[in-house]
Amino acid sequence: MAQKRILAINDISCFGRCSLTVALPIISATGLECTVIPTAVLSTHTGGFTGFTFRDMTDDIIPIVDHWKTLDLKFDGIYTGFLGSPEQVDIVLEAIEKVDTEGLIIVDPAMADGGKMYSIFDMEFPKKMAKLCAIADITVPNITEACFMLGREYVPGPYTKEFIEDLMKDICAMGAKKIVLTGVYFEEGKLGAATYDSETGEITYRFRDTIPGYYHGTGDVFASALVAAVMNGRSLSDSTTIAVDFTVESIKRTVEYKKDVRFGVDFEEGLYELTGEIRNC
Repeated sequence: MAQKRILAINDISCFGRCSLTVALPIISATGLECTVIPTAVLSTHTGGFTGFTFRDMTDDIIPIVDHWKTLDLKFDGIYTGFLGSPEQVDIVLEAIEKVDTEGLIIVDPAMADGGKMYSIFDMEFPKKMAKLCAIADITVPNITEACFMLGREYVPGPYTKEFIEDLMKDICAMGAKKIVLTGVYFEEGKLGAATYDSETGEITYRFRDTIPGYYHGTGDVFASALVAAVMNGRSLSDSTTIAVDFTVESIKRTVEYKKDVRFGVDFEEGLYELTGEIRNC
């Protein structure tokens, strides 16, 4: 089978496991070729650090794609993550139109959590991100992001199945074919993700025991593992289970080794097992 080539569009935090420094090793470890377009370069991620450097790469995105067009490059999938401005969303939409691909478009609308937008965004930004999610084959929002893209007030959990399933169906009604919704829980002590396929109507859930605390970069770890599994031919349900388990085990290692949570979670030591889980099916 020919090796698949994935394009990851995200920022680079040079220190602190998140964004492309997570996506590139996770996706590559599972046998996929991972190419990148950096949307920004930061000395560290923005969670828990001060004084970090930031270089905006907005003006480079389309020239990169235009150069690739001269090389006749083809891609089997596109995965987008954090985008730093409304302008970048429009430019990434243009880039996706230009890139030669008939593969999956997977969008992680990273912009909010815990009922709040990230500090650099206002409440107009979800409207922009909704346009990107509308062209996705798979979108991977958390509950806050899904609510905001639908113009709804965030509701804290525990949730009901009716609430979660209506939320997923309404996101897909905007255009996305499938959704993986994170941050789902029906009872205290169990946390996970739900999936909905608008073409088949299938809904699935995967939960693990909740680990107290906040861990930077886990959304990127989850989404990257999901992308790796889906692009290796695993079903959406299986891919979600793999991604949930991989993320939880990464958090557990971080807690066990008493690592500084600002530095991200220890996903590297689980890459061998992840590759086996994805490819040995």
